[in-house]
Amino acid sequence: MMKEILEKRTQLINRRLKEIMSVYTKENAANQLVCAEAMEYSLEAGGKRIRPVLVTEFARILGNAKEKAVDCACALEMIHTFSLIHDDMPCMDNDDLRRGKPSCHKQYGEDIALLAGDALENYAFDVIASDEKISYEQRVRLIKCLSRAVGILGMIGGQTIDVKNVGKPFDAQMLLEMYSMKTGALIKCACEMGCICAERYDMIPKAEEYAEAMGLAFQIVDDILDITADEKLLGKPVHSDAELNKATYPAVFGLEAAKQKAEELTEKAVNIAKSLPDSDFLSQLTAYLLKREF
Repeated sequence: MMKEILEKRTQLINRRLKEIMSVYTKENAANQLVCAEAMEYSLEAGGKRIRPVLVTEFARILGNAKEKAVDCACALEMIHTFSLIHDDMPCMDNDDLRRGKPSCHKQYGEDIALLAGDALENYAFDVIASDEKISYEQRVRLIKCLSRAVGILGMIGGQTIDVKNVGKPFDAQMLLEMYSMKTGALIKCACEMGCICAERYDMIPKAEEYAEAMGLAFQIVDDILDITADEKLLGKPVHSDAELNKATYPAVFGLEAAKQKAEELTEKAVNIAKSLPDSDFLSQLTAYLLKREF
């Protein structure tokens, strides 16, 4: 049931992403259209759209501002997609498949994939800056939130810790710090962006508390799925973390401990979600993500 509800919630995001990408045409970008095609190819590859859904959901429950949040939700998904394009490249995880389709660099070549990722990152900030449904103050706050989450103290910083410590021992603190930055930063940003769109700045600490627990649980479940999932459902090779000798929660603490930690963090996130107004969907979504198969 939740899968169907989630798919329905993503329809608005998918339509708007298509509209945003439609600005690139043969008339205005003929010589570089292949890069735009690679951007759109990766955006349309699918996925659960968890991050943009969190943006619109927090905006809805805190201020009935779902429509105002759509463009910045799309911008966040563009950032997430840029990170996946780069993650899959040979210099990083070297994955040939993403969501059951050839990775961007396999479809378009490493050069165009690199540029497509860079272009998505830049375009995301343009989308927010151009959004006339929200105030200039909100746009500045959103851009600051997103740029901080992407940067050296956020997603890119977490990825740096990951790639520079392959094969090295991790303790629990360092592992969770990496997760908090690599995965949690964008999830935390999603929830904060929803608060900004609703102009409920007072709710940002509560949203961040929820996102911290939910983001860590999400990454640990990802690690578990790399061991246990059906490759066809997952849409990418399994056991890739072990093959790359990467530190993951199951690798460091064992599979059962990882499952227990994911359950504890999910329970914490659900309890925080239940303290928010009209939070049935948010609570159910959080619980669903623990049990997902891909």
